[in-house]
Amino acid sequence: MGGRRGRHPDNGAVLLRASVWRLLTGRLGWSLQRPERRAVERDDSEIARWIAHEWPRIKKGP
Repeated sequence: MGGRRGRHPDNGAVLLRASVWRLLTGRLGWSLQRPERRAVERDDSEIARWIAHEWPRIKKGP
């Protein structure tokens, strides 16, 4: 079967990878998504507080 084709488990239809990509992007409106370098929820002030107060305590050990 190779990497270019896929067989649908229910009805046995064979689709080329390019055909699936055109279906997903053209008809269904999907797009290639890439992750951002930073989280949207990132809180820089909380990170600074954690580095200043929690990290030294953790670094010391028990």
